[in-house]
Amino acid sequence: MEKFLLRNDLLYTIPNDMHKADIIRRKLVAHPEIRFVSLVGIDLAGNDTDERIPVKLFLDNIDEFMNGAIQTDGSSVLLPGIATLNDGKVDFVADKSVSWFVDYNHENIHSETNKPVGTLRIPCFLVHNGLEVCSRSALKRAVDHFNSTMLRLLKEYPASCEAWGISPDDIDNITLTSATELEFWVRTPDDRIVVEHLSVSQGMKEQYWKRTKGVVRTALENSVELLDRYGFNPEMGHKEVGGVKSRLTGSGNLSNIMEQLEIDWKYSTALQTADNELFARIFIKEVFRLYGLEATFMAKPVEGVAGSGEHIHVNAVATLKNGKKINLFSPVDYKKDYLDSIGWGALMGILKHYDTLGAFITSSNDAFNRLKPGFEAPTHPVASIGVTKDTVSRNRTVLLGLIRNEESPLSTRFELRSPNPHTNVFLCLAAVFQCALDGITYAVTNNRSTEELENEFCKPYGTVSTYLPSDRVYRTEKDIFKEFTSEERDKFFGAPPSTVFETLNRLLGNKKGVDILTSGGVYSESILASYSKAMQRMWKLELSERILPKNIEILRSFIKLHNDSDGNSIDDLRWNDIVRSRNTLMKDSEERLSLFSRIRNEIDARNYKLVSELQKEMNRLMTEIEHQYHEYRRNII
Repeated sequence: MEKFLLRNDLLYTIPNDMHKADIIRRKLVAHPEIRFVSLVGIDLAGNDTDERIPVKLFLDNIDEFMNGAIQTDGSSVLLPGIATLNDGKVDFVADKSVSWFVDYNHENIHSETNKPVGTLRIPCFLVHNGLEVCSRSALKRAVDHFNSTMLRLLKEYPASCEAWGISPDDIDNITLTSATELEFWVRTPDDRIVVEHLSVSQGMKEQYWKRTKGVVRTALENSVELLDRYGFNPEMGHKEVGGVKSRLTGSGNLSNIMEQLEIDWKYSTALQTADNELFARIFIKEVFRLYGLEATFMAKPVEGVAGSGEHIHVNAVATLKNGKKINLFSPVDYKKDYLDSIGWGALMGILKHYDTLGAFITSSNDAFNRLKPGFEAPTHPVASIGVTKDTVSRNRTVLLGLIRNEESPLSTRFELRSPNPHTNVFLCLAAVFQCALDGITYAVTNNRSTEELENEFCKPYGTVSTYLPSDRVYRTEKDIFKEFTSEERDKFFGAPPSTVFETLNRLLGNKKGVDILTSGGVYSESILASYSKAMQRMWKLELSERILPKNIEILRSFIKLHNDSDGNSIDDLRWNDIVRSRNTLMKDSEERLSLFSRIRNEIDARNYKLVSELQKEMNRLMTEIEHQYHEYRRNII
């Protein structure tokens, strides 16, 4: 097992103020252990590209790499309907506005310097036929559109600035800031996972924020320190709710490791935050691997226990020409208001258009597996703002929370709790800002006061309002899983989609939502169509080639454990129920096809609406049969 070593003599990052050819050249020449350069583009599925360009070739053509476009084959990125077989050329254009990172291979030591071989990874935009078509470019356009629109709105409606005691001309620029909190599971490979043990430990909160030990502690500490070297400014690393106690071997090492962890780092600009999250996953996974541990960022790696979220925080800050900063969401008087009118507008826009936004947050089978009641994951689009203006929001059952602190007005922000570690943060943030801007535009152009906006947002079910539909409740401070039935949650907060098909159907079937996303050219209809094709393609392929085979494997593991001679009728009844359920799911007969076969047939027939319905039925029956077998097995002596 390789040991990960932090070193003070390595170059970890080249910040954006150093992106000049002569500076880059000097740094790379001074660090000959950096042997390669990789251009990092993010396609619409959130995949990052990675290649190995020899550093000598990069230096010989540095002006072209820095200022021009480098061509590649479109087959290396997922842009269906855009980069096609007969028009597949895609260009990489380096983004000089963000930090560039050096990724080190600690298993490949450079012979001349005795340092690990490094690769300079340069975030890029993907360009097809002169148009930027990637995830990074969508977020860049969203930030630019938000800034220009906000500055125009404030100039046209200067009363919006009066509460701060400034005029629109006092504002120099507006910055959208965000941050992510990353949860993940780590385990020793090949060890058997006992779901019952994990479930009991979770219910008893045995692992939550407890002390880390042994190799997990070392890898976690190294990960936090490494992120600090990369300039992420990590704030903490700790255990999350999931996990079980590991076992101590005779040699003093730990085995049977299965723990859930979280690492948080400081906020940054929107584009830098999304880059940081992408690279953080790579760095963390590599550190734990070098210590013999598998780190997984799946949303729901183990069915029946807590999944992993990635809470995303957002706010907007205006920098004045005198250098002072004002949080556009913060109220002037914390005793009187929860939010400024702009903050209320942003909150209303996000919640009103969550059906549109949600397609960029929860867009995979794995992601939908996480969003289930009982696992501290939000299921319905509703917000908590705090029971009173003197108490902060503590409600972990809602999808969006307001975080505010009178002592630190700049920290006022929204915490979006529905994303997961594989959410495409670039597209998610772009959609968040577009939806928020729609609500802000309503609040500002209608001269709505903070009191009027609060009343509208907190309105009871059925109340008609100017902006928000009447058939929804948008705020609750109650535990939505204990205080509301399933039917009440769907009625008051809106029934959420439960499959990839349903969320994509809501995205493309909502004209108002499409208009919001395409406003300012942030998304084009071709990009929305390409994104939907990419997600749908991944959904049906995973369903047919991973989920169905995995379910078959699970069902085949359900074997009869009792003897007929035991004479226990309960065992017979329970086993017969299991056999009937198993046959319904996977056994074809002359009279009917199994559910699994019907799903495959409808995928081949491209009847995706029916596939979606059959998938929901399959999920329900798989949960039911696993519970049946658990009850049956418990009764066997």
